[in-house]
Amino acid sequence: MNFTRWSARLPGTQRRTAALRAARRSAGPAPSATSADGRSREEGRPDKEAGAPDVARADSADQDPDAGRAPKAGREVPAARAETTPDAPGGGRDGVPRSLDTLSLHELLGQVPAPFVVVRGPEHRVAYVNDAYAAAFGVRSCGGPAREDLPELVELGLLPLMDQVLRSAKPRTVKARRTEHGDRVGYYTFTCTPIDLGPRAQPPDGRRRAARGRDSRNGERGVLVFAAEVTDQVESAERLRASEARQRAAAVTLQRSLLPQELEQPDDLRVAATYQPGGEDAAVGGDWYDVITLGAGRTALVIGDVMGRGVRAAAVMGQLRTAVRAYARLDLPPHEVLQLLDGLAAEIDSSQIATCVYAVHDPSEGRLSYASAGHLPILVREADGTVHRAEEPTGPPLGTGGWLHTSGSVPFGEGGTAVLYTDGLVERRDADIDEGVAALERAFAGATGQPEIICDRLQRAMGITADHDDDLAILVFQHPARTGGDAELFRNAALELLGGTEAAPRARAFASGVLTSWRFPRELHDLGVLAASELVANSLQHGTPPMRLRLRRTDRRLIVEVTDGDDHLPRRRRAEPADESGRGIAIVATIASSWGTRRTPGGGKAVWCEFALPTGSPAAER
Repeated sequence: MNFTRWSARLPGTQRRTAALRAARRSAGPAPSATSADGRSREEGRPDKEAGAPDVARADSADQDPDAGRAPKAGREVPAARAETTPDAPGGGRDGVPRSLDTLSLHELLGQVPAPFVVVRGPEHRVAYVNDAYAAAFGVRSCGGPAREDLPELVELGLLPLMDQVLRSAKPRTVKARRTEHGDRVGYYTFTCTPIDLGPRAQPPDGRRRAARGRDSRNGERGVLVFAAEVTDQVESAERLRASEARQRAAAVTLQRSLLPQELEQPDDLRVAATYQPGGEDAAVGGDWYDVITLGAGRTALVIGDVMGRGVRAAAVMGQLRTAVRAYARLDLPPHEVLQLLDGLAAEIDSSQIATCVYAVHDPSEGRLSYASAGHLPILVREADGTVHRAEEPTGPPLGTGGWLHTSGSVPFGEGGTAVLYTDGLVERRDADIDEGVAALERAFAGATGQPEIICDRLQRAMGITADHDDDLAILVFQHPARTGGDAELFRNAALELLGGTEAAPRARAFASGVLTSWRFPRELHDLGVLAASELVANSLQHGTPPMRLRLRRTDRRLIVEVTDGDDHLPRRRRAEPADESGRGIAIVATIASSWGTRRTPGGGKAVWCEFALPTGSPAAER
C-alpha cells in the first residue's frame, strides 16, 4: 500500500491545500528576484505571459520549498502541501511547517481517527497500533504475535480471516461485531486488507527465504485491520426491530382476539381449526374462520382472507367476521350472505378486498351448500376415501361489487370430511397455486383421524414450519357415522302433510308416537307434541302445499320443523284478547328453547323450534 498517496486523502488535506492556494492568489504577485543584468526573472522567461496568474509560482514553490524569494510583508506562504502549525505533529521544531512528504509514516497513521492495527508475517506480529485503537480496545504493545497481544481479535474470530487474507491477497470484511472494553460496549465492522510492508532484512547467509505471508520478490507482507465503529447504526437497527416486534405482537394479539376463542361444537359435526401467523419477518395478515350454529341442526362454516398485512388487515377481518355472524342469524342462503358482505367490504375500505367461503351443512339433507367469493375450493372426502373439489360456483372477491353470487352444493353425508383453508397453506413463491392445491388434495386423501389430528397432518404434509412466510388458517369438519348406541341418539322421522285440516290430528298422533318411541320424559313429550301441533296448524292456515313435518333428535336436543311451499316468513306478534289467531308462534317461542324461520332453496319456508334435553336424561348424559 502506498501510504504517501493514501495519506494525501486524509480528511481535510485537500481542503487545506485549496485554501492555501486561494490565499496565495489573493496576496498578489510576489517580488521577483533580479538577475545580474538588471532584468527580472520573469522578463527572462519567454514562455511566461504577462499578467499570468501566480499559481505557477506557488506551485513551483511547492515543488521547490528552498527557492529564494522575497516574502511580502506580513504574508508568508508556507512551503508545504497542507497547513500545519508548530504544535501539530507535522510541525517542525523551529516552528516552520513541514511538507507532507517529510512526515513520517507513524506521524501520518497517528492522525487517522479510526482504530486500526498493522500486523506482519504469518504469525501476524503487531507492527503498529494507532492511538484510536488503543482508546477503543486498550493500550497494546508491538512486536509480539496478535494471538497474544491483540486478544480482542482472537475473541472476535478474526485470526482465521487474517490468515485467509494473507494467503489470497484479497480483502475481507466482517460486519457489526460486538466488543467490550471496560464498561463500554460497542460494535465495529472490521476490514482486513493485505499490504506490502517492503523488503525484509536478509539472513546472514544471503539467501532469500520464501514463506507463507512473504513474497520472494516484493518482500514481507502483512495485514491492515481497520475498524469502523457502527454502534449507533446497530442500536438504531435494534430499536427498529424492537418497534417492529411490538407492532407485530399487537397485530397478532388483535388477530387472535378477533378469532373465535372457542369453536362452537354442533351436534352432528366434529370441528377443529388452527391459525398460524407468518414467521418473525412477516407481518400478520387477515385470515379468519368461524363456526356458527343456525338452529334446527344446521351449521354455517366460514373461512376468509383479507388481502394485505398488519393491524389494518386484522381490523377489517374483525369487522367482516362480525358481519358474517350477524347475517348468518338471518338464516339466508350462502350467496345472499356473500352479497351482503360484498357491499359491506366496499364500505369498510374500498382499497381492501377479501376472499371468503360460506358453507351451510344440513344433516337432514346430507348435503353441503356453499358460495365462494374468489376463495380456494373446498376439499371434500367421502366415506370411501374419494376426494373431490367443490370448485363451482365462485365469484370475484368481496369488495369488488357488481357481481351476483350464486350457491352450489356437494354431497356430504355420514363419514364425510371437508377442509376449508387459506392460500398460506398451498401458495409458494416458486410454484403455481394449482400445484399447491393438488398437493393438499393428495395429503388430505391420506390424513385420517380426528379433525385436530388432520389439521396437524396437513400442515406437516405441506411443509409448514414456524418461520413460514405467510399466515394461514385451516378449518376441518367431519360428519361422523353413528353406530351402536350412539346411533340411537341421532334419529330422524318425517311425515308428509296431505289433505286439509284433517292433517292436523294425524300430525299430532305421529309426533306422539315418535316421541314415545324415543323414550323422552313425559314433560318433554307433551311439549314436543304441542309444538308440532301449533306449527302444523300455522302451516295449514297460512302456507301452501307441499307441507311436511320433520322430527329430529340428537344427543343434546329435540328439533321440530315444518316446511311448506309459501315463502312468507311468519313473525311473532302480540295477540289482542279479541283476536282469534296469531298465538301459535307466540306459544312455540314461549315453550321452546329457541325457534326460527328460513326460506328453503327450492322455494317456500321452514319454521322450526328446539328443546334442550333435560340434564340427567340418558341422551343428555351421553
